[in-house]
Amino acid sequence: MFMPKISLDMPREIVSDLKNHVGDSKKFVSLADAIRTACRKMLDQLDEIDARHGR
Repeated sequence: MFMPKISLDMPREIVSDLKNHVGDSKKFVSLADAIRTACRKMLDQLDEIDARHGR
């Protein structure tokens, strides 16, 4: 599967918090994995909100 690369600016505090959950025996295998997972969760939540509002 082709996955486009993106670039973004993110506050250092958020990156630091994310990195606490990345690595061996932690929830995410990489910073990119953590960001992808967060985006998917946010999109699911937005879909649920839209469905409740009939959109």
